[in-house]
Amino acid sequence: MARPGPARCEWTTREQAFTAFVRNESGTQGQGHIRPLHWHVACRVVIEGGFLPEDITPRPPLSATRRGGRWLLSIDEEAAGSGERSVLGGLKTKNVDVTVCKDGIGPVVAVSMKGTLNAFRNLTNRMEEAVGDCTNLHISYPALVYGYLVVMKATREGKDVPPNDVAVKADGSVVDSIRRYHDVLARLHGRDDVRAETTKYEAVALAMVTPDAAAAGTLLQGFPEETSPLRLNRFFDILYQQYDQRFVFAAPALESATRRIEWASDSPILSHQDIADFNPRVAE
Repeated sequence: MARPGPARCEWTTREQAFTAFVRNESGTQGQGHIRPLHWHVACRVVIEGGFLPEDITPRPPLSATRRGGRWLLSIDEEAAGSGERSVLGGLKTKNVDVTVCKDGIGPVVAVSMKGTLNAFRNLTNRMEEAVGDCTNLHISYPALVYGYLVVMKATREGKDVPPNDVAVKADGSVVDSIRRYHDVLARLHGRDDVRAETTKYEAVALAMVTPDAAAAGTLLQGFPEETSPLRLNRFFDILYQQYDQRFVFAAPALESATRRIEWASDSPILSHQDIADFNPRVAE
């Protein structure tokens, strides 16, 4: 019997992706619990970011059609793809979770995602890999806009929860190990120029997702704090801003190929029942 191929990208809202993550029905082995977040990000960079679906890996279930100078975006499940793109690094190739690649230019935007369900005391031990991945890709592609999205299960303290798996104390505060991890991640955030240090990401975000039955898949309120650079609501805007600065404004000769698309207001995608979970880039 032939082995099934990799799962193809599906239309996925943020709440659906986060719910799949905290429920972890596939177990921690493999990427079953984090893959829906890859799919959500792939859909989001098209709908919100204005990138063509065919430029994204994994290819989202969307199709863009140009009619009379207007771009129409619609659901197209048959167009969906799977997998990750292998990107040439300065030291080794790297499989990146979601990549935007422009023909003739190369990878322009990339997002790596890391999900943590437990063992929060060991978080800082994982930072070497994050720094190494970022440095590796920026050596080969200094202009690459690289984002790092960390998702954590906000497990509350309780009698059935091992101490090392507690993310949120009984009083609602976040455990010290996660606060320290937040502070380390903040130091990797904010690369804002192609000549800046290669060891930093353009944007880093930390999302604490509650597994509580009544609110599963929603963000924990109050952490990161409103003043934190790691707030998820700023993550994608930073990626788009840096992309525009490097590949559009700084390279006007390439603008016809690099300018992000604004979708026509009568695009079929805008009538989708779950579109409210996104912030579509719509032409005035």
